[in-house]
Amino acid sequence: MTDLPKRVDIHEEGPREGFQIEPGPISTADKVRFCEALAETGLHDVQCVSFVDPRRVPGMADAVEVAQSIRRRPGVHYSAIALNLRGYERAIQTPLDITGGLQMSASNTFSIRNTNKDNAETLAEQRRQLEFFRDRGIPVDSGIVMTAFGCNFEGGIAPETVRDCVGSLLALADEFGITLDRVRLADTVGWASPASIQRVVGLVRETWPSLRLALHLHDTRGTGLANALMGLQMGIDSFDSSCAGLGGCPFAGHRGAAGNICTEDLVFMCEEMGIETGIDLDALIECARMAEDIVAHPLPGKIMHGGSLTKYRQGAHT
Repeated sequence: MTDLPKRVDIHEEGPREGFQIEPGPISTADKVRFCEALAETGLHDVQCVSFVDPRRVPGMADAVEVAQSIRRRPGVHYSAIALNLRGYERAIQTPLDITGGLQMSASNTFSIRNTNKDNAETLAEQRRQLEFFRDRGIPVDSGIVMTAFGCNFEGGIAPETVRDCVGSLLALADEFGITLDRVRLADTVGWASPASIQRVVGLVRETWPSLRLALHLHDTRGTGLANALMGLQMGIDSFDSSCAGLGGCPFAGHRGAAGNICTEDLVFMCEEMGIETGIDLDALIECARMAEDIVAHPLPGKIMHGGSLTKYRQGAHT
């Protein structure tokens, strides 16, 4: 039995996820142009930059300039991420739509590599961040568990470990009187398979049946869309994705850790299954081609090269 959603929310992460790992340099103007083009496709959430230490992620050194230069389209949420209070202090000085989130990793080793904090230190930092959000009226809307399906440093991750991480985030949110809109389960380094999606999502759902879950999937080993399909069949209706398949995690311990699942490929699959996305696929394909021009090397998206079926279907009826 499947439980396909009627519509999915797609959160575009290409500008941040992609440009943070490119050797570059990529001009601020190109980053802004790409964000603005994505906002014209029907996407309602575009993650533009991350406010992180430019010594560790030099591709985000111009995050403030990018944020200040984007011409905003009404109805589009222009988001960003930060890993610590220093990053959030920079973020709230920009015009971007800054919301708070809770995060931890199912892998303690990855947590140290990613933020220089183990999981115990991360939870302590989360409390400081929640106080910061509360004092400044910043809404907190989601949580994320990274390396939920495996880790290049620690190996396989037990579903029970992921469940416990979700429980820690929910308990922390409850401590501050916050109800999370959703919790993302992230395949940060590309270990997931449809079977592990089924196991982990199933266990979390069994524990919290009414909790809305989202998936953040990478396509390192070519199973990204298959994993998304399993998620859809389990009723997942919120996905992170990256136009043209841009990106990857700079702290994954594996140079082949590919970017998020490709946005236009995901949109094509959903629309072909009768699941609404609200996104103009042909406009998104043009964005993917723009991304490939900007980075000046081939990107892994399939639909950007194969094209949509629109003209073929129209031709068949003329």
